[in-house]
Amino acid sequence: MTVKLFAAYRDAYGQDELVLQLPGRTTVAALGDRLIDPHPQLARWRSVTRYGINLEFSAPETLLQDGDEVVLIPPVSGG
Repeated sequence: MTVKLFAAYRDAYGQDELVLQLPGRTTVAALGDRLIDPHPQLARWRSVTRYGINLEFSAPETLLQDGDEVVLIPPVSGG
């Protein structure tokens, strides 16, 4: 699965995307937790991050499928 990173997530990981293998029945929120665990500074964005799967906004409890493209979108600012 491909995970596109934006804003604080991209800054923390130092790259625009990750390719991950996840166990079956993983939710998009669990994926978010997995990405936050090694970068505790991202925890402040946990409750306000939006999730997208295959170009559609998705609920945190949505189950991921093999081959999905996921985006985690924290609030952004700037002009």
